Amino acid sequence: MNQSTAQKTRENGQESRPHVLTLPLEDTRADRSPHTYERWLIAKLMRMAGSPPVRFRLWNGDVIEPEGQCWKFTLHLTDPKALYALVTNPNLAFGDLYSAGRLEVEGDLPDLMEALYRAVHQARRKWPKWLEALWRNHTPRSAGISEARENIHHHYDLGNEFYRLWLDNAEMQYTCAYYETPDLSLEQAQLAKLEHVCRKLRLKPGMTVVEAGCGWGGLARYMARNYGVKVHSYNISREQLDYARKEAHKQGLDHLVEYVEDDYRNISGQYDAFVSIGMLEHVGKENYESLSELIKRSLKPDGIALLHSIGRNRPMLMNAWIEKRIFPGAYPPSIGEFMQICEHGDFSVLDVENLRLHYAQTLSHWMERFNENEDKVTAMYDDHFTRAWRMYLAGSMAAFRAGSLQLFQVIFTHGDNNRLPQSRQDLYNFPAAPEEA
Repeated sequence: MNQSTAQKTRENGQESRPHVLTLPLEDTRADRSPHTYERWLIAKLMRMAGSPPVRFRLWNGDVIEPEGQCWKFTLHLTDPKALYALVTNPNLAFGDLYSAGRLEVEGDLPDLMEALYRAVHQARRKWPKWLEALWRNHTPRSAGISEARENIHHHYDLGNEFYRLWLDNAEMQYTCAYYETPDLSLEQAQLAKLEHVCRKLRLKPGMTVVEAGCGWGGLARYMARNYGVKVHSYNISREQLDYARKEAHKQGLDHLVEYVEDDYRNISGQYDAFVSIGMLEHVGKENYESLSELIKRSLKPDGIALLHSIGRNRPMLMNAWIEKRIFPGAYPPSIGEFMQICEHGDFSVLDVENLRLHYAQTLSHWMERFNENEDKVTAMYDDHFTRAWRMYLAGSMAAFRAGSLQLFQVIFTHGDNNRLPQSRQDLYNFPAAPEEA
C-alpha cells in the first residue's frame, strides 16, 4: 500500500489490509526529450527480447517503432528511470512498473504477454552469458516449515471475499479446471476437474483419503459428498480453513471431512489415496525426497496417489516478479524433476496428463470475472494491487498459451501393487461435468 492510501485508511479508523504490494511508486516523471543513448537502449532491448511486435511511447510523447516490422502493441514509459529498470531486469521491472502505473499498455494485455513470451523464448537461445546472468530470475525463497507458513499466508490469506469475487461459485477452486468441451462454464469445468480426480483415484465408499494442501476444501467435500469417503485435509491457511469448515458443516459433512491446520509434513496414518492439487509448486525441489517418503508411508499397499501441479518442459526458475510480489517460494517443476518424486519412492507411474490449455481457459474465465469486479478489488486494496493482479492473471494465461508453463496430473502407486486398472476407459464412460452447476 502506498503511503497516502495507508494514511487515509488509518484516518478512517480501519485496519490496513496485510500483504499489499511494495512497489517503486516514486514520482519520477520528466518532460525532457530522450537522449540518443536512451533510444539506443530501447532498440537493443527489443533485439535482445526477440523483436516482438511492440513500439514504445516515451515520457515526452516521442514514439519509437520496431525496425522492419509492424507493431501490435504500445508500451508507454512515463519516466526515464522506468526505462533503466526495464533494461536492467525486465523479469522483475515489467510487472513492478505496470503495477505502479509507470508502464502503460495499449492493446490486449494477455496477447501482449504471449507475444513477449514467444519472442523471448526464441531469442534467449542466442543470448550471451552476461545477458543471461543480468536477466536471470532469482532463487525462490525457502519452503521450510516456518517459511512455508509465511509464503502461504502472503498469498492465500488476502481475504476470502477477494477470491470469492472471481473464482467459481461451486467449490471455490483456485486450480486448473477441466474443460471436457470448450463451452463449459467455469463452475461446470471446476466440478468436472473434481470428478476427473476422483475417477483417477478409483474412489469407493468407505475409503480413506489424505489431502495435502486443500485450498478452500472443495475437493474434500466433493469426495465425501459424491463418493462416501473419509477425508483428512491439511492446510496452513487459516482463512481458507475457516471457509472450508463452515461449508462442510453447512453441507452436513462433518462426519466425513476433517480439515487439519498443520503442515503437510506432519501427515500421519495410512490411507487408500493420497492427493495434492496445486501444492507441489510451493514444496520446493529440495523437499521432494521427503515428500516422496511421506507419500510412501502414507499409502496403503494398494493405494493410489495423484499430484496435480503447474510445471515446466525443462527446469527453470519462476518469473522474478511473480515470485517476489505474488507467489513467494514458488517453483514449478519440470516433468523430469516431477518424476524424481516417483523414482525416489520406487513408485510405478500409471498416468501423466497435461492440462496446459485447460489452465489457459480457466485463467481466461478468472480474468473476465476479475475485470468485472476490479472496482471492488480496488476498494479493498488500491489501484496498484488491482493492476498487479491483472498483470499476474494475464501473464499466467499467456504463459500457458505460449507453452512456458504446463499443468501436470500424475498418478502413481507402490511399485509392487498389482491391483491396477486395466485401462482408462472407465474415466470417460460418461461426462465428468454436470449439466448444470
